[in-house]
Amino acid sequence: MSNAEIQKKIDEIEAEYARTQKNKATSYHLGTLKAKLAKLRSELVNGPGGKSAGTKNAERGFDVSKSGDTRVGLVGFPSVGKSTLLTTLTGTKSEAAAYEFTTLTCIPGTMKYKGARIQVLDLPGIIEGAADGKGRGRQVISTARTCNMILIVLDSSKPVTHKKIIEAELFSFGIRINQSPPNVKVTKREAGGIEYQEMTSQTKGMSSEVARLILKEYKIPCASVILREDISVDQFIDVIEGNRAYVPVLYVFNKIDCLTIEELDILDQMPNYVPISSQHGWNIEELLEEIWTKCNMLRIYTKPKGQMPDYDEPVIMHVANEPTIEAFCNRLHKNLIDDFSHAMVWGRSAKHQPQRCGRDHVLMDEDIVQIVKKVG
Repeated sequence: MSNAEIQKKIDEIEAEYARTQKNKATSYHLGTLKAKLAKLRSELVNGPGGKSAGTKNAERGFDVSKSGDTRVGLVGFPSVGKSTLLTTLTGTKSEAAAYEFTTLTCIPGTMKYKGARIQVLDLPGIIEGAADGKGRGRQVISTARTCNMILIVLDSSKPVTHKKIIEAELFSFGIRINQSPPNVKVTKREAGGIEYQEMTSQTKGMSSEVARLILKEYKIPCASVILREDISVDQFIDVIEGNRAYVPVLYVFNKIDCLTIEELDILDQMPNYVPISSQHGWNIEELLEEIWTKCNMLRIYTKPKGQMPDYDEPVIMHVANEPTIEAFCNRLHKNLIDDFSHAMVWGRSAKHQPQRCGRDHVLMDEDIVQIVKKVG
C-alpha cells in the first residue's frame, strides 16, 4: 500500500471517529478505530510492518554524534528564536535572521552547567504536517526522539495554537510528552486466549472487551494482560506498539520583551513553562535550572584514597538509569567492576558517614564515592 493510500485510509477513519458519538455503547467501536489509526500511522512512518521509528524504513534523523552527559533538542516553528537561544546557551554560532527557515540542518552546541556537559541541538523549524514528511519534518522529529529532553520554543507574540500543533506532530511520531510509560504488562502466549486482570479500577474507557478488540486488531489471539494503573485506550495501544519515546518537555516562551505584565501573568498559569528573551539574555538562569531538574541528573564526586574529593569534575548520572555503584563504576571504566571489592560512600544515600556499600547501592545527588578494589 502506497503512502497516499495509507493517508487516505487514515483520513477516512479520522472522519468516522469524529462523527461517532462518544458514550459507553460506542466505546468498543472507538477503541477499534484508535487501534486501526495507530497501526496505519506506524506503517506510514516506518513502512509496512515497521516496528519502530529507528528502522531503516524510517526517514533517518540528522547525523549528529551524541556527546556530553545529556542531550537537549530545540523544537519549534521557524523564526521563534531557536538559533539565538543556542548561541546564548552554548556560544555556538547558528545563523539567525529575520526570515523563516534560516536553519536548514541540525546545529549542535555544548554548554556546561553544574559540572554536566549538555549537548544542545538547534533543529530546523517544523511546520504543520511535519510527521507526514512536510518540510524535512520526519528528520527533525526522528532526531528529537533521541534527546533526553525537548525544549519547545514558542514566540510569545504569536498564538498559543502553535503549541497544540507541535504537540500533535510529536504525538503522531510516537513521542509522549511529560508522561511515564504505563504500568501495564502484555505478554504474548502460544495458547490459552486472552487473560485480563485489573489491579486498579479503570475509569478512562479500558475494559476486558476493549482490550480483546484491540489485541484482535493487532492479530494477537493469546496474551496475558495486567493493568496496574488507570490508563486510557491510547496508552494501552502505546504499550502494544512498544516503540513510544517518553520524553520530558519544557515550553520556552521566547521574546517576552514584546509582552506586557498582564500577558505574562496569563502565561504564568501554564505548567512546564519558562519565559525568556534569548536576545537580551533574560531569565536564562531559570531555564538552565529547569533543564537540570527535568533531566533528573545526579552529580557524583570521586574520592581517591587519602585525598580530597574531586568537586570540579563530577560524574553525571541519570535517575532514570538506576544510579547504582555498579553503573557508576561502568561510567568510569568498563573493566573497573571486575576488580570491585566495595565502595565507601559519603552523602545523602549513606546511613552513616562513610558507609561501606556493595555494587547494588543506589546513589543520590552530590554523594562522594571511593572505590576499593580487590586485593591480590
